[in-house]
Amino acid sequence: MEEIRRMFMETQISFLDLNDFPDSPDVEETGSTFAENADLKACTISKYTQRFALADDSGLVVDALNGEPGVRSARYAGANATDQDNLNLLLTNLHKDPQASRTAHFECVLSLCSPQGIVQRFSGLVDGVIIETPKGNNGFGYDPVFVPRGERLTFAEMPGWQKDQISHRGRALAAMAKALTRQQPVSIGALNNS
Repeated sequence: MEEIRRMFMETQISFLDLNDFPDSPDVEETGSTFAENADLKACTISKYTQRFALADDSGLVVDALNGEPGVRSARYAGANATDQDNLNLLLTNLHKDPQASRTAHFECVLSLCSPQGIVQRFSGLVDGVIIETPKGNNGFGYDPVFVPRGERLTFAEMPGWQKDQISHRGRALAAMAKALTRQQPVSIGALNNS
């Protein structure tokens, strides 16, 4: 949320979050794509609040694992899995075929939904590789094993500002900022999901 607020400080766009709507519904991610999940969350909250709502869905897509963990990135090892559980399962699955390519990408889709159900999407993608041994203590999820293309550090080894400049979410936010700063002021209720 703070990342979004910083990007729009010089605009007339104001942001609220779900803490401002304590009775808002929980939205289950039942979509088969990042876009479907982001749309589902944004439109459900927009309908409830009668305001524009912003939601994201993002995750890691590993080529050798046929796109897994994908939309199930946060629950790859099960519904109550921790980041470490998900990371361990990812590395275990990659070790099953040591010759497999370790290419991957992080993907993020932001959906902005109006109370009338009109959706505008913004996406970001960053290519990279999965390393065998986790490195770094910053970030979360799969950050300790993901090295973006052209970089030597994992996301978890980078300071936050550096990761924000090149990450999938940073790229999606930049696309949204560019589009929205050209439009009229709106008040956006945000649902942020990593």
